[in-house]
Amino acid sequence: MPNILKDKVAVVTGAGNGIAKQIALLMGKEGAKVVANDLGCDVNGRGSSKDPADATVAEIKRAGGTAVASYEDVSQFDAGERIIKQAVDTYGKLDILVAVAGILRDRMVFNMSEEDWDAVIATHLKGTFNVVRPTSIIMRQQRSGRIITFTSGSGLNGNPGQANYGAAKAGIAGLTRVVARDLGKYGVTVNCISPGANTRMIAAIPQGPRPQGLQVTDAAAQFPGPEHIAPMVCFLASDAAANVNGQIFSVMGPRISLLSHPRPIKTMFKPGRWTVEELREFVPKTIAAELKKAAETAPQVPAQ
Repeated sequence: MPNILKDKVAVVTGAGNGIAKQIALLMGKEGAKVVANDLGCDVNGRGSSKDPADATVAEIKRAGGTAVASYEDVSQFDAGERIIKQAVDTYGKLDILVAVAGILRDRMVFNMSEEDWDAVIATHLKGTFNVVRPTSIIMRQQRSGRIITFTSGSGLNGNPGQANYGAAKAGIAGLTRVVARDLGKYGVTVNCISPGANTRMIAAIPQGPRPQGLQVTDAAAQFPGPEHIAPMVCFLASDAAANVNGQIFSVMGPRISLLSHPRPIKTMFKPGRWTVEELREFVPKTIAAELKKAAETAPQVPAQ
């Protein structure tokens, strides 16, 4: 069905580059009126420029769509409200929020500064909250709406050197599940994407050994382009996805997976309270029997 988002109003944060830009472009082609937000900073969160957001808006308009630029910093609480207000003031309503904006400051945890921690948490986790909160007020009142957030394999499975990024992305997954429960009864859906795409953020990962012996340049080359993420986001933003709520989807190229919620995989039980001595005896032989030693415990993504 063409124009699946016809006459919808969408806010997309981080829309000046990468995944978010491709989402904004496709939403414009699918008939949505788009607020393309981007601070225009570098991948580390430094600096600002109007050029990235303006370029996305210009491209949407060249394709026959409707869009305006926003240059606000999502890490600032008041800025989040201004982004959402701009959508309502410009187009009269808000139907879709896609929160993608993010930065990277990768360090091993023992080398990470407070500034590096705070900047990444503020942009990803707080930045998502800063736009979700004012959006939730509007969508609760109108009894409809779509919110799509972005997590990462680093947050869901862990990745060396990304304590700040992984913590923020895990937090976004949790935020998504909670807000989905908060808003579901009002006809609002909230879902999350864990993307795999070759973007400037992938290119910014420090050189060095990667899982399965890959070097970062090899790993980046294996990721499909960011345009592969946009169609699933547009589907989740549409009326056709009204029954999908509180879910996390992995999207990498043509492969789309519904991820499971955390669940027990092994359980041991006894009547009454366990003693430390009993746990020392039974845990290694039961629920921890297949676990490897500490140096080998990097979580592995299950085969799909």
